[in-house]
Amino acid sequence: MDTHASPAKRKAEDEVAEKKEHKVPKIKPYPNDKIVLATHPNRGGVTNPVPIEWGAADPLERGPVVATIKHMGVRNAIGTHSGSYGIYRALAVACGALDPTKTPDFTNTAPAIKMGPFPAWSDPEKLVSIDPFGHVVADVYKEYLDEGYDIRPTIAVTKAHIHIPELKERMEKGLLVPDGKILLASGDVVVTKAAIDMVWYLPGVAKRFGCDENTLRQTLFQQTAGMYTELITRPDLKVFLPPVGGMTAYMFGDVSHISDPNYELAVRVHDECNGSDVFGSDICTCRPYLAHGIEVAIQTAQRGGAGLIVYMRKEGRALGEVTKYLVYNARKRQEGGDQAATYFKCTENVAGVKDSRFQALMPDVLHWLGITKIDKLVSMSDMKYDAIVGSGITVGERIPIPEDMIPPDARVEIDAKLVAGYFHKDEIDEAKLLTTVGRTYEMVKVDEAVPEELLPKQ
Repeated sequence: MDTHASPAKRKAEDEVAEKKEHKVPKIKPYPNDKIVLATHPNRGGVTNPVPIEWGAADPLERGPVVATIKHMGVRNAIGTHSGSYGIYRALAVACGALDPTKTPDFTNTAPAIKMGPFPAWSDPEKLVSIDPFGHVVADVYKEYLDEGYDIRPTIAVTKAHIHIPELKERMEKGLLVPDGKILLASGDVVVTKAAIDMVWYLPGVAKRFGCDENTLRQTLFQQTAGMYTELITRPDLKVFLPPVGGMTAYMFGDVSHISDPNYELAVRVHDECNGSDVFGSDICTCRPYLAHGIEVAIQTAQRGGAGLIVYMRKEGRALGEVTKYLVYNARKRQEGGDQAATYFKCTENVAGVKDSRFQALMPDVLHWLGITKIDKLVSMSDMKYDAIVGSGITVGERIPIPEDMIPPDARVEIDAKLVAGYFHKDEIDEAKLLTTVGRTYEMVKVDEAVPEELLPKQ
């Protein structure tokens, strides 16, 4: 070390030397050929999990998340990768299609653009459900991979063109104008997108939900029918990869502008709705509102700012699609028909709760992207707004869905939400809104333009 160097330079040299001194622990033998019902800390020296210092700014100091089963003894996380898709991996192994010892080749898989780091990455209060280094595993943990560790990314970043038919319609009406860079004349939109799997830091998650860590662990264990025994037997393991869907972040325009408060930013956080988003069901406003969010994101990016759509895998208000369809039946068949007045009650009758999305963890993805300010929030949900603002992100304008984009049978949903406190710009007549009644199963619309002889025979 140069003894005549400035204090700042010496500090930098010390940090470099410290990083060089980091040694990857050797992998110790573990009986992988046996069925292990549960592991315990320090049991016979067999379990030697890689240390994790959640919230550390340096990825080596933080340590990698090891949730694979190739070397069980070094695992430092409960659960396994890919959420619910881990079951399909097991099926692939069971039928002989996949070698369980196979490790990925990460050649050419690096993120399409550089992401971060941002201050929130080293703030354990801001990020409790995402591994901030999940997209750079092959780079920052190369020493571990070279030593034989099986470490998997939990985030992947790529680029793509997306095509939404509604956007082409908006172009034809002159509401969207192609610029050849973000929005193409074909109607394609150029985006950067990041797929993100959940990585929960259990102490932080418990704090977000206002319970202690032991209660969270016990409840997760019990409500998954004992699927994850290590929630109980391994209090030393603080990281959990839950068997739930993650999210995808679609970024419009210059991605570096997303984290820069000097640029305008439009955001929509959208919860999955297969029936509407994919198949166009008109019982809810999900797809139209998603399309409008994309439209606002494009327009904001074209003005020099940036747009962001976060697509969360929380089907049916995180109650699931089967429950959602049962609720649809209950709504349509109840006395008096599908009514705004009983909209939420029907869900509670079936599921016991009207909404399980609990947006407490949702702002993490915004902090992972370095966001501190949102100029346009395309959402009417007070749950989402409160969670975002409560996490320290400022919000400017809130944008409701335009009236002309509300499908006919979705009037029940939107009026019930307005009465329940969802954001709106105009005065509302609660008594009138609660009289809204939707379409019943018996209200079959016949297209009179189709000749009778061509209609299906009864």
